[in-house]
Amino acid sequence: MKNIVKLVFLTALMTTIWSVSVWAEDEKPTASADVGIFTKYVWRGYELSDESIVLQPSATIGYKGFSFNLWGNLDTEVDDGSDDNKFNETDWTLSYATSSGPVGFDMGYIYYALDGAEYDSEELYLSVGLDTILSPCITIYREISHLPSWYVSLGLSHSISLPCKMTLDLAGSVGAYYSDDDDFTEYDSTDEYREFHDALLSISLTIPLDEYFTISPTIAYSFPLTNKAEDHIEDANGFSNDSDYFFGGVTISLSF
Repeated sequence: MKNIVKLVFLTALMTTIWSVSVWAEDEKPTASADVGIFTKYVWRGYELSDESIVLQPSATIGYKGFSFNLWGNLDTEVDDGSDDNKFNETDWTLSYATSSGPVGFDMGYIYYALDGAEYDSEELYLSVGLDTILSPCITIYREISHLPSWYVSLGLSHSISLPCKMTLDLAGSVGAYYSDDDDFTEYDSTDEYREFHDALLSISLTIPLDEYFTISPTIAYSFPLTNKAEDHIEDANGFSNDSDYFFGGVTISLSF
């Protein structure tokens, strides 16, 4: 992976901060882990798997609003048509979350280590959410490494309580891209890409298994918001000429 020295440095720095904090105060950090199994890997409207099952493990530790997350994508069939499994993406996220009354704030840094890509990616983000009906949340991402651009996402969600402490979780989001220059669309670099981009709708059922484990089956639908976005997604996808996708899966979570 490119920039591995930077990743090691950030990991060491975060570990040091947590170690000092834990020793300084008698308070334990939180920890969680989960693994998702999905029929496709879809990110911001782009299909990033080739008609294959993907496994997406994730682990997070948190302390006093700070958190560090490590996430990966394992494609069960690489794009050369073989039956080999391959980790083709590993993301590192450092973040800080706080709130003031009903307003929640989350900010952080994401490093996308992309196996097989010419460049890795880095983003800064800021998210503001309201603890009210439909839980509206707006998140602004800024790509700072390769192909500088802005991505803005507006999301809504609602959970319905069911018997046995289960919940039915409904969520939807829309996103827009604003690129700095025409290099964003490398396959057709004739114009900047500044467009309402994609929408994602999902339905999940959260089922607690015990005090620590939950299981969440999910179905989702991703689609472009405009004709230009549809053309962009179709041209950018390396695995298909599609621009809208139904996909689903299940996530098993552990938290303590």
